Amino acid sequence: MSLRVRPHTPADAAAWDAYASAHAAYTLYHGRAFHNAVTEAFGMPSHGLIAEDTGHRIVGVLPLIRQKSRLFGDRLVSLPYANHGGPLADAPEIALALLAAAAETRVALGCDQLELRDPEARELDWPLHTDKVLMTRVLPDSVEALGQELGAKLRSQCRRALKEGAEVVHGGAELIPEFYEVFAVNMRDLGTPVYPRRWFEVLARHLGEAMHLVVVRLAGEPAAGCLLLRWNDTLEIPWAASAREFNRYSVNMLLYREALDHAIRTGCRRFDFGRSTRDSGPHKFKQQWGGEASPIYWRTCPAGAAGGAGTGGGRASALLRRAWTRMPIGLTNTLGPVISPGLPW
Repeated sequence: MSLRVRPHTPADAAAWDAYASAHAAYTLYHGRAFHNAVTEAFGMPSHGLIAEDTGHRIVGVLPLIRQKSRLFGDRLVSLPYANHGGPLADAPEIALALLAAAAETRVALGCDQLELRDPEARELDWPLHTDKVLMTRVLPDSVEALGQELGAKLRSQCRRALKEGAEVVHGGAELIPEFYEVFAVNMRDLGTPVYPRRWFEVLARHLGEAMHLVVVRLAGEPAAGCLLLRWNDTLEIPWAASAREFNRYSVNMLLYREALDHAIRTGCRRFDFGRSTRDSGPHKFKQQWGGEASPIYWRTCPAGAAGGAGTGGGRASALLRRAWTRMPIGLTNTLGPVISPGLPW
């Protein structure tokens, strides 16, 4: 096949979305709305690539965002702030042509490295990180069937918060303040700089009904919350948090059960728990909900490039995380939104 790979332009938006949304491997992150949200919230430009045949028909797309930071370097990523990325193409050789063009784009832009977060194993000789896995499960036809699959012990844990008077609220952008209140503290406690609240507000505006929030309130306060994103018949939970002082009431268990039930009630057949480090606490937590692991092929180019979003480790990183957990929440809520957009994970 005679193939042309070129940068996308704003005029390509409708054609890009039409091609991407019809592809079997499509995720919400491959759509232009997500890229537009990233550009508006963080000022990070999209450098997506389009592959065309001789008739100017789109036969592949590769989403790319330049994530540039004084602290963490200059990377071209597919995709940052997401668990999914990589090319969508009509054939493996087209995907490889897009990736070759991406490597050339990295050089032309002067980026330190190119990072690929991809569910596909491809014939690439780029260095590979394999410590992350994607956790997903197939959903039954009813919430009653889900309850039977989860078992009596898990169902009992989910009811604990309700017995304490918990209230579950579903909604949209109006719940962001409550979700963010819990999320920001949780991120501080994990030792990770929090995203700015504006990120979620911008995301809600660009994604519309594809974004849904759930908040669990206890004693009149937000005790747990999650943000859900939908594409086709899949519902993903990319961000979730619970307040430490309410965890003894299993508010996080109620939150996840509500998220799974919402997926079933809205016609989804697949639930995406997001990525986890193999054999970590979050990995085991998702397993108890029926989550099954599949690999994420997290590659960097060129060989020998420093960092790598799949790692995020090292002794220095551990010390920084420990120090961050001891900072006042007011300080981490000020510094975190400045630091987090450039984080390489």
